[in-house]
Amino acid sequence: MSTIRGARERARIEVAAAIKDEAREQLAAEGAAKLSLRAVARELGMVSSALYRYFPSRDDLLTALIIDAYDAVGEVAEAALAKAGGPSEAPSARWMAVACAVRDWALAHPHEYALIYGSPVPGYTAPQDTVGPASRVGQVFIGLVRDAHLTEGLAVPPLTAELRPEAARMAAGLAADLPPAVVVALVSAWAQLFGMISFELFGQFDKVVEAREQLYRHAVHRLGCSVGLLEGRPVGGSGTRA
Repeated sequence: MSTIRGARERARIEVAAAIKDEAREQLAAEGAAKLSLRAVARELGMVSSALYRYFPSRDDLLTALIIDAYDAVGEVAEAALAKAGGPSEAPSARWMAVACAVRDWALAHPHEYALIYGSPVPGYTAPQDTVGPASRVGQVFIGLVRDAHLTEGLAVPPLTAELRPEAARMAAGLAADLPPAVVVALVSAWAQLFGMISFELFGQFDKVVEAREQLYRHAVHRLGCSVGLLEGRPVGGSGTRA
């Protein structure tokens, strides 16, 4: 019986993977808003009722695709950090490696990127199941900044008085062991990095920027500085070593 159950489970995994692959083809051709279970079933030669046993609704299928996409870019970010070396390596190099790996994934998977970082899908509300996968890239950036904080220190950026309560709240929820000003800078940097990628993928750089990789790397470097990564140099200006 265990052999039969194992074969059935493998078959179920294979069919679910085929369904998601076809759904990704639809995303590329029509966009997430037009994803249709009936169309997916038709392309796979399945009856709709059979497909519903795997994904009861369009939203269930969308959720599976979203989780897969978040996990894929998360794995890329984690692998880039591991390849860039441990905490003893230059924090700025690790920061650059992760940021460039995320951009490379986005350029190679534009429709999956659009699904998770583009316009919301009308009528769809992401469930709690997506929160963990969605946080993986952010946790990589937090981890490498934490490593820098614990080893050579950070140049803590300035923080206005009116933002201090919000900074404290954000730090408590995201990284209580980092200075609140660093957490604010890190969230801002995260938003700007993905903004750069979105501008490139969605055409806002057309006829404006040609050397896009060079511009991105320049922005990544500046954003790393804004977070407080020291690159082994003495701290100057208004920053303080912490």
